[in-house]
Amino acid sequence: MVSWDPELYLRFGQARLRPALELLARVPHRRPAMVVDLGCGTGAAAPHLQGRWPDAEIVGVDQAPEMLAVARRDHPHLTWVEEDIAHWQPSAPVDVIYSNSALHWLDEHDGLFPRLAGLLARGGALAVQMPRNQDAPYQAALAEVVGRRRWRSALGHRLRAWPVGEPGFYYDLLAPALAALDVWETEYLQLLTGDNPVADWARGSLLRPLLSALPPDEAEAFFADYAAEIRQAYQPGPDGVTRF
Repeated sequence: MVSWDPELYLRFGQARLRPALELLARVPHRRPAMVVDLGCGTGAAAPHLQGRWPDAEIVGVDQAPEMLAVARRDHPHLTWVEEDIAHWQPSAPVDVIYSNSALHWLDEHDGLFPRLAGLLARGGALAVQMPRNQDAPYQAALAEVVGRRRWRSALGHRLRAWPVGEPGFYYDLLAPALAALDVWETEYLQLLTGDNPVADWARGSLLRPLLSALPPDEAEAFFADYAAEIRQAYQPGPDGVTRF
């Protein structure tokens, strides 16, 4: 199981939340009774979901107990469920299934997305945001480091192919199952500060499965190698801001 560090993940909380809020603003449902935040993490989107739909029951589902502990602490009035989102099955059809930056951790989207669409109540909405940045330097750096002799045997088999397809793939997949479909792609320029902040960003998300597979001292050595590799790709500007 992947171990998550909520504090590290939330270090860039506002930047990570921006796509979530822009997704939420596009959901057309006006009065859902049940809203499920699938892959809710620390529950950062929960107050915004509740603000949008104050009369709805908000349920967060996530597999990581560390993240859910923060969600339960910060939002004790909401319902939090520890469950593998790959196999999540509601007891009744859901009005809104909302998922921000979670479903890219799952493979076989050609089966996953139609299955989720089939869990919706009549008139329901499936709203999903995922990163499609497999060609970015911070992803290329990961493949470079994992491919080195020191890490290849321990981590090579854990370096998975990025499962997120182009927007048209999801249109073709879901158009037959849904009454309306809105698919778009946005490229964000995240403005980060600190020493090698993109490495820290990756340590809180992209690197978690690999770091969790190593003993603590080896995990630190692997991160140091990755941080050194990525530093050249993301240099701060004259104002001290790193553009990611």
